[in-house]
Amino acid sequence: MKTIALHWKIIIGLVSGIFIGFVLTQISGGKQFTIDWIKPFGTIFVNLLKLIAIPLIMGSLIKGISDLEDISKFKSIGIKTVAIYIFTTLIAIVIGLSMVNFFKPGEGISPATVQKLKDTYVTNSSLQNKLIEAESQQSKGPLQFMVNVIPSNIVHAMGNNKNMLQVIVFTLFLGVCLLLIDKKKAKPLKDFFDSLNEVILKMIDVIMLFAPYAVFALLATVVVTSDDGSILLALLKYALVVVGGLVLMVIFYCLCISIFVKKSPLWFLKNIAPAQLLAFSTSSSAATLPVTMERVEEHLHVKKEISSFVLPVGATINMDGTSLYQAIASVFIMQVLWPEGLNFQNQLIIIATALLASIGSAAVPGAGMVMLLIVLDSIGFPKDLLPIGLALIFAVDRPLDMLRTTINVTGDATVALLIDRS
Repeated sequence: MKTIALHWKIIIGLVSGIFIGFVLTQISGGKQFTIDWIKPFGTIFVNLLKLIAIPLIMGSLIKGISDLEDISKFKSIGIKTVAIYIFTTLIAIVIGLSMVNFFKPGEGISPATVQKLKDTYVTNSSLQNKLIEAESQQSKGPLQFMVNVIPSNIVHAMGNNKNMLQVIVFTLFLGVCLLLIDKKKAKPLKDFFDSLNEVILKMIDVIMLFAPYAVFALLATVVVTSDDGSILLALLKYALVVVGGLVLMVIFYCLCISIFVKKSPLWFLKNIAPAQLLAFSTSSSAATLPVTMERVEEHLHVKKEISSFVLPVGATINMDGTSLYQAIASVFIMQVLWPEGLNFQNQLIIIATALLASIGSAAVPGAGMVMLLIVLDSIGFPKDLLPIGLALIFAVDRPLDMLRTTINVTGDATVALLIDRS
């Protein structure tokens, strides 16, 4: 009997989770039942993926660098990777600005809806935390980013997935120095990380057996904890503009695969589908990274020395979906609350700030909204309107976060393929 492919199992889990979630919303006590008895299984799965993310980065990255045996090759890969990531992010921002300026979703929001959103969300604790986090980031100096990527304590850095970039920097440093010492002395450490990498890959295989059930739990939880339906309907035009922009990004990736890799886009999408579906379910590039690396290496046949560098770096600095969302969300908020600020100069500033903000953004749920606040502040958006602007899009942020994380992961895989074939 032919077994069902993993991506179909995950799709079945996803659809079942949405359906059961809607059923449970109609039952008295259904929401609490989901939170108590279904949500924990999704949380356990995400924690397992996060658990192996740091060991995977260290094992695969050091193996990839040590297998190169030539530092000049590593330099070439690094320059190409960063250049392509910057280019795809710029494309995403330009697509976002084009969509929001053409469709003008902000013109359909009535003052009554704005007031309702303000009353509902301005005092929300999660929203307030994002405002505080954004203020904290803005208060730092222009070179603080360079300071932040150098860990003072690697054990502490490894204890928090938000510090993934610090772990990558340390691992790169360790891997390069491994190339610079005598091969006989380097061999024991290299063998250790080779072995660690193989064990982590097997752990991914075992964890993925649980993926369809976890996706069911995650999606059921999202549905039962979703916001007021009338508010979601009011923001439908804005949400559709974001979704349309993300679809255009997928088309852009498919064109890149077809033109430069000489492969069918359907082949690419089919093989990366499990990683996309997990990104959609978890809203976290970091949590999805182990699966993304496994799919890219084993199914897209990208060499390990490429994937082990390109994908961890991409999970941190390549935020195409998030950058596109920021472009649309910032202009949408301006269309509703600050139309006099809509000029060409401010939109150029949005391009530059969204690009810079995407570098080093945490690969975790909700990070995009913090980046959005930084973008809005850079164009002089009135500070007293910032909480209202955030409240304006807060209701649909969770589903859009799921979609834009899917695009982030798809972009990482696309760039890995492009670098490998180059």
